[in-house]
Amino acid sequence: MKKILVATEKPFAPAAVAKIKEVVDGAGYEFLLLEKYTDQAELLKAVADVDAMIIRSDKANKDVLDAAKNLKIIVRAGAGYDNIDLAAATDNGVVAMNTPGQNSNAVAELAIGMMVFLARGKFNGKSGTELRGKSLGIHAYGNVGKYVADIAKGFGMEIFAYDPFIDSKVMTDNGVVPVNSPEELYESCQYISLHIPATEKTKKSIGFEILNKMPKNAVLVNTARKEVIDEEGLLKMFADRDDFKYISDIAPECAAEIEEKYPGRFFFTPKKMGAQTSEANINAGIASARQIVNFFEKGDTTFQVNK
Repeated sequence: MKKILVATEKPFAPAAVAKIKEVVDGAGYEFLLLEKYTDQAELLKAVADVDAMIIRSDKANKDVLDAAKNLKIIVRAGAGYDNIDLAAATDNGVVAMNTPGQNSNAVAELAIGMMVFLARGKFNGKSGTELRGKSLGIHAYGNVGKYVADIAKGFGMEIFAYDPFIDSKVMTDNGVVPVNSPEELYESCQYISLHIPATEKTKKSIGFEILNKMPKNAVLVNTARKEVIDEEGLLKMFADRDDFKYISDIAPECAAEIEEKYPGRFFFTPKKMGAQTSEANINAGIASARQIVNFFEKGDTTFQVNK
């Protein structure tokens, strides 16, 4: 009997765990659960003889993958998968997958919600501004970007997007104006919503040079990864442009300096929480379990990320 481990330092919601177990049990596999572990040694012990593994933001590094001698597949319940050592997975013959699209609406709603929150002065009782009529640039038009566009249209925003991997017709069909470069996007938009992954090419790619192209009253919204921000450039932008504001669902390393010097011009959530809704939690968990079953039963590698 195949053993399927759900290993989550930050647990799934109980309803999600129940539904994951239902899928695993239904396939005739053994369901194992490791939650709220505090030491990697617990994880290393738990993975020793499992065939498949579901994680959230947990680090599946080389030590973990080397310790999982029977592991055939690991699924990250979510879109981002930079917490999996893909090279180590490949070296150990492990298929690594993500679950794209399952958290997308949750992230998009958070991005728009934070825009409203900051535009209205964090609901401090004073006069704020509106989103209607403002220009919004979506940097990367994947699943999350499309949901952001859908919601923003309801606010009456003028929406632009840049994504070299998406056909511009997809954008125009959705009422979005495609642009030809990141520079054009930032020059055109008061609000920028970031959805690029953290790769060797994109890490620290968003800095002063491109941010300074934004028009007056610029707002950068980051629900992607903090690693894509050049924090030295971010601090320079704060210092040189007193009209600039930054919203992120995870605090940058330079958060203390921003909090001290630029009050009222930022908002950071206490932790990475774009996917923190009960719906997203359940969707991603069920998708992970089904992908594992389909992999073992049908050889399905549709969402493999270490090809």
